[in-house]
Amino acid sequence: MSHDTDKLIRQLSLVAFLMAERRPITARDVKSNVEGYSEMSDEAFARRFYSDRAELLSLGVPLQSQRDEFTGEELYTLRSEQYFLPKLELEDEELAALQTAFYLLEGKFAYAEPLRLALQNLALGRPGFVEAPTDTASRVEVLDPDYSPETPGRLAKLENAISKQRTVKFEYWSISRDKTSERTLNPYALINDNGLWYVVGQDLDRKDIRTFRVSRIRGDIKFATRRERDFRAPTDFDVEQYRGRPPWQIGDIVGTARLEVLGDTAWWVRRAFGTTGKLVDDVFVTDYSSIPQLASWVLRQNGRAVPLEPHELKQEVGAALRRVRERHEGAAPEPAKEKPARVVDGVAERPAGPVAPERFAVLQALLAYLLAACGEEKTAVIPASELLQRFPSVPADELEEHLSLLNLVNFGGGCYTIYAELQGDSVHVDKELWGDTFRAAPRLTPLEARAIRLALEYVGPMIAADAHSPLTRVRKKLEETFGQFDLERSPSPHVGSEEVDLVSKFARAMREHRLVEIEYQKEADSEPSTRLVEPYSLERQLPNWYVHTWDRTSEGARSFRLDRMRSANVTKEKFEPREGFEPTRLRDARTVKLLYDKTIARYAVERGARPLADGTALREVPVGSDEWLEGEVLALRGEAVLLAPAELRKAVAARAKALAKELGVERLRAPAA
Repeated sequence: MSHDTDKLIRQLSLVAFLMAERRPITARDVKSNVEGYSEMSDEAFARRFYSDRAELLSLGVPLQSQRDEFTGEELYTLRSEQYFLPKLELEDEELAALQTAFYLLEGKFAYAEPLRLALQNLALGRPGFVEAPTDTASRVEVLDPDYSPETPGRLAKLENAISKQRTVKFEYWSISRDKTSERTLNPYALINDNGLWYVVGQDLDRKDIRTFRVSRIRGDIKFATRRERDFRAPTDFDVEQYRGRPPWQIGDIVGTARLEVLGDTAWWVRRAFGTTGKLVDDVFVTDYSSIPQLASWVLRQNGRAVPLEPHELKQEVGAALRRVRERHEGAAPEPAKEKPARVVDGVAERPAGPVAPERFAVLQALLAYLLAACGEEKTAVIPASELLQRFPSVPADELEEHLSLLNLVNFGGGCYTIYAELQGDSVHVDKELWGDTFRAAPRLTPLEARAIRLALEYVGPMIAADAHSPLTRVRKKLEETFGQFDLERSPSPHVGSEEVDLVSKFARAMREHRLVEIEYQKEADSEPSTRLVEPYSLERQLPNWYVHTWDRTSEGARSFRLDRMRSANVTKEKFEPREGFEPTRLRDARTVKLLYDKTIARYAVERGARPLADGTALREVPVGSDEWLEGEVLALRGEAVLLAPAELRKAVAARAKALAKELGVERLRAPAA
């Protein structure tokens, strides 16, 4: 058998022995009775036993130890009430809503398999529970802008390193310096922030805690040593402080800015940035680490935010508007030819598999499922196809091996739980002496708990709407089942109450085909407008929610961002769904071309632009409204230029000139370098 297989048998047998004995046991008891330890020397046993205990604890298995006051020996216990899932008070519709979340996320969610296993355990023993998705699955689309074929494999390797507290090495592309170098990291946590994946940890080369964007890792992620553990995460590490920061606060804070927000913009600033600044009499006060990034935000507001201080911010805004105006007056530049695609050693990088549940957890869940199939009877026959469907992380050609592992648990210890054999297309199960002890589902592992937390973050408002239950209540019930292990390095879902309320209202309106009156503030407007809409579908494009509608006010297909919606009221009036109408965001958009300077071209390439031979980049951008495009070009601060059409170039130049006057920065130049 392989080293990993030996370890799995030892760990499962240790759990079975502790559960069967129901009394404190010593290390000597373990060495004598648990398969895999008896042939070891005392030194090897001490090392392996310590390692197995540590790994089981990291998997959420609540092993406890205390010293015997008379003999001085360490005594070990595993209480069943801490090992199994407690009675879960989720209603059927709440569990069905979670199942729908899985269908929504499958195929684009890196943690789909741990989520599937978690739901498998949560649903175990609930008769009549149907796995088919509700109609929500056809009404919601989830898009992850940072997802690529490589993403799941990288996340899987980092998850493994975090759980085992192993140091990793990888090549990392620093986009600001446009250089790739090897980094050595003690990884503390993975976070998804505004739709982008980051790993946070101690950078051993820079001797500081750093954040690395996962999509900028190049090549393989490797363990730096052969040790079973390299570090311990500091107890005061708080992952929450590394997420939710706006672009102008990433890095060391160097000052505080004051910006006047005009019209009705204040409510939106409070909703979007209330945790990163404060509003005092319509003045937004916010710390900053980057003047240029804050200037970009000011310019994107297109007159709704006026920089008051510092003076350097006003200078940067004035200089940026001058560059925008000058670059959009006259003829557009001619872009260079496209840069040929680069092939490294003639071989493309092979994407790794998605984040997989721990094999130990799969075997735990498989054991519980087989025993639950027996019920009160001693035997059961289960179609092999049913097991493969329930446990897709078990390859078909490895099903027999997994069953054999369960048969070997506590070989020699006398605490057998099951004998399962693959016969043709069926699995024949015999419940052994201790089988009833393991019929219940085990607690969720930390990885499964993280998968549920991420699902709540991605589509939590939809779960709450479908379950007809407040999201906080569903989340609280779930987190009570997560066990007593540490979840400090698993960020809590960031879901605003306004978001939950709006999604719930639109979900109901879609089910009942009711009109909704909304108060909406477009990016280009300082005052909201009132619309009457027919809602058809929701879209979660991280980090934003959209609702796709037929807008009766303007008599056309329109999509609205929920974070810009001041209110939504479901009316009593019903509508007949329009035959053949399938609204999508930017349905009638036209495409324009933006040419990015060398200074920012690599950032644009990361977002889908094509690199050009002279170091610039060209991107085709779908545009739903001229006002949005105007704000986007202004925010680029003259480091990108709109190539066509000519009338839009003139409009951008004219707006840049007028805005400089409105903001009182027309005579200000960039601060000295």
